[in-house]
Amino acid sequence: MLKKLLFAIYLIPLFICAQNDSIIKGKIVSSATNLEGVHIINLSSNSGVVSDERGYFTIKAKCNDSIMFSAIFLEGKKIVIKKEDFQNELLLVNLIVKVQNLAEVVMVEYPEINAESLGIVSKGQKKYTPAEKKLFAAGSDFKWYSPLLIPLGGMSVDGLINDISGRKKALKEGVVIEKKDAAREKIRNFYDKEYFVSNFKIPANYIDGFLFFVTEDKILMEALKKDNKTEITFILNQLAIAYLETISIDSESKQE
Repeated sequence: MLKKLLFAIYLIPLFICAQNDSIIKGKIVSSATNLEGVHIINLSSNSGVVSDERGYFTIKAKCNDSIMFSAIFLEGKKIVIKKEDFQNELLLVNLIVKVQNLAEVVMVEYPEINAESLGIVSKGQKKYTPAEKKLFAAGSDFKWYSPLLIPLGGMSVDGLINDISGRKKALKEGVVIEKKDAAREKIRNFYDKEYFVSNFKIPANYIDGFLFFVTEDKILMEALKKDNKTEITFILNQLAIAYLETISIDSESKQE
């Protein structure tokens, strides 16, 4: 009797394989956090289902049916149903997360798209440099009044402290230095080293000194704000004459 029972159990998978589609329960195993929506297609019967968020699915199949698993975020996989699959409580299918390598990344700058065009800030709003932001945070917009007026909004407590400590003065000097550094960098971008030597007649080893000299000129600094290279070149020519006279006087003094 026992032998007959064991023989019958052995024949059940074979009987299932020989019959119409039977239900197979399975689970997708993957490193993906959400496994919902994976397509499970029985290519043999042209039928399909989708998995739930934990990767569980149920599909009709029989022996030798081809089952295809696919999703946008997973690498596709095809398996063939075997008789052993009917004996297991769950058909476990391992799927690998798809990695998409970009062949090239192109950065496109759209100057017309900015905070003003998007309405984030008002048009024409002043743009502050890092040094100006520090100065503003220190209470630069508050005028000096008697400390007794602090409760009335005459001056912030921070503004008073920064004035007394001298920090605000140092920050103002930092803004000036930052503007001059930016001006020197802009001039370097306009003219190369050869241009300074051949056109402005500035010796190569004096170019840095010349740049410090010209950024003290208020007229040049205003011209740099307008980015008018013709005007800037004209002013630099005039300043070059004055600078060459200066270094010539210095040279004569050293000789004496």
